[in-house]
Amino acid sequence: MIKIAIGCDHAGFEYKEMLKRSLSSKGYDVLDLGTHSTQSVDYPDFVHPVAKLVNEQKVEKGILICGSANGVSMTANKYPNVRAAICWKQSLAVLARQHNDANIVSLPARFISRRMASIIVSTFLKTSFEGGRHARRVNKISNC
Repeated sequence: MIKIAIGCDHAGFEYKEMLKRSLSSKGYDVLDLGTHSTQSVDYPDFVHPVAKLVNEQKVEKGILICGSANGVSMTANKYPNVRAAICWKQSLAVLARQHNDANIVSLPARFISRRMASIIVSTFLKTSFEGGRHARRVNKISNC
C-alpha cells in the first residue's frame, strides 16, 4: 500500500477532500495534513509537514494544492530530497515522474477542474521513473 501525504491551503481544500476520498477508496493510505476548511491560511504551514515526510522518506509521495501551485512547489522544493512538480495537464505528470522522479505533485486548483486534478494525481501515482540518463540529471538537482 502506497502511503501519501496530502496538504493544501484554503484554495485547495475542496480538491484535497475529493482526492483524499478517491485515493482512500482505491486503497492508498492517505495522511491528511490540512488545512481543514476554506478559511484563509498560510500555505507554508501545510506544505512543510508534507515536504518533511517526503524528504525523510516516511511517505512515498506527496500531493500539494493551492490556487496556482507556485507557492506550494517553491516551499516544498527547499527540502533536498523533494522534487515537487507543478502539473496542470496529464502529460506533465507523466514527464515529471518519468524524467524527473518527482515525488510531490503540485496542483493549481484555480486553473484545473476537479476531474483533471483526479486524472493528474492518478497518472502521477501510476507512472514510474525511467532512470537511465534521467537518473544522472536527477542526482544533480540538489548539488548546490
